[in-house]
Amino acid sequence: MLIQNAPNASAQLKAMLQAFPDLLFTLDENGVLLDYKGNDHVSTLFASAEALIGQKLEDVLPHEFAGQLRQGLQQLSASDGPISFEYSARLTGAVRWFEARLVRASPGQIVVVVRDATHHKEAEEKIKSQLRRMASLRAIDLAISSSLDLHLALSVILSQVTAELVVDAADILLLNPQNVLEFATGVGFRTEALQNTSQRLGQGYAGKAAANQEMVHVADLRRGKTGFLRSPEFLDEGFRCYYGVPLVAKGHVRGVLEVLHRRPLDPDAEWLDFLEALAGQAAIAVENGILFKELQKTNFELRLAYDNTIEGWSRALDLRDRDTEGHTQRVTYAAVKLGRQIGMSEADLIQVRRGAMLHDIGKMAIPDSILMKQGPLTPEEWEEVQRHPRYAYELLRPIDYLGSALDIPHYHHEKWDGSGYPDGLKGTEIPLAARLFSVIDVFDALISRRPYRPGWDKPLARAYILEQAGKHFDPDITAEFIRMLDRSHTGDLTIPK
Repeated sequence: MLIQNAPNASAQLKAMLQAFPDLLFTLDENGVLLDYKGNDHVSTLFASAEALIGQKLEDVLPHEFAGQLRQGLQQLSASDGPISFEYSARLTGAVRWFEARLVRASPGQIVVVVRDATHHKEAEEKIKSQLRRMASLRAIDLAISSSLDLHLALSVILSQVTAELVVDAADILLLNPQNVLEFATGVGFRTEALQNTSQRLGQGYAGKAAANQEMVHVADLRRGKTGFLRSPEFLDEGFRCYYGVPLVAKGHVRGVLEVLHRRPLDPDAEWLDFLEALAGQAAIAVENGILFKELQKTNFELRLAYDNTIEGWSRALDLRDRDTEGHTQRVTYAAVKLGRQIGMSEADLIQVRRGAMLHDIGKMAIPDSILMKQGPLTPEEWEEVQRHPRYAYELLRPIDYLGSALDIPHYHHEKWDGSGYPDGLKGTEIPLAARLFSVIDVFDALISRRPYRPGWDKPLARAYILEQAGKHFDPDITAEFIRMLDRSHTGDLTIPK
């Protein structure tokens, strides 16, 4: 027996065991059952007491449970502490979990306590599920906050939808400016049946979900009237259950999250709440994507307005001095071409273009009497002309948008040997864009006619540029410029038509 004691103690123990919710039995070290006590609820796992006493584990207990008990006995024989394990069994159509604990009671006897841990296990699984869902929402938050790619964010959301809701497929339809829902992305589909989806508000399940701003549930897509059934490809998908949840952000419907499953679904309230939460995250992602596109559009329009302004200033300079008309357009085109040839990035080339367009903007501050003088300039007049790079810097510096384009207007009259102006920079102290541009600017000025001299012949101008390599110009850039010049059909900076 489990315990031998005085009659009074035995009666007390019996009363305690009757009130005890667990199952207890004793084994010898060979796995033979010596005693057994338990309530009816837990005892449904086993046979009757009469069938257990004196039998070996393997003969009377469920195979898996007996095997785990045998392993527990072996572990207990090698240690002094108690041994615990969990065991599950399907009883009356439901899975129940039991926790078994083996404790050495006396020499040759082991007490086994089996407790129904189903409620604890369910609570544990519920907590784990909630933690997984929190992690899913966190992953979605990171995808939304760290990426400007709407398609990527929606793909992350759909992967979490199918994984955490345990459904076969999901997709997102987005509402376009014409109030039509269009397929954006999906996962879990066997065919392309839904990729050309187009539904107006109020039409179809998704259209109704969007129009009414409430979830639409269809328990069995094989019954009733549905547009899905008109698609042979969709029938091949074999979907049975459907949920459509509107994506609402800041009071505006942005689309619909659709969830489809090939077997019946009987979700609980937590499942439905999580579906709503995922739809809310998708709505935020779509809203962010819309705002980003609008911001891109605004920035593009702003850049276009700035560039148009720059071109307007450039044309104003050309109109002021008819003798240099077309010079700015030619040197700008050639500067970008040469910059690309030497490997400058597209972002840097944008700044080269803007700087080239504005390279002589400082001359706006030079009096016409000096700028348009037909004869030679006096030393004082020449000193004033040499101030135009400084004027350009002072004019453009307050404009943040043009901050990266200042190098050419400010430094294109600096020389490789340090004899240039305004700051007498030398060698690579001169910014790359200014070194590149100065070769082009001088060459075009030499071959262009001026009131005080005719234009040079192109071969003579080419020879002068080569002779000035290492003096006026960066030698490496000079070599690249000559290569570009020699590849042109005209031998000058003509802009192709």
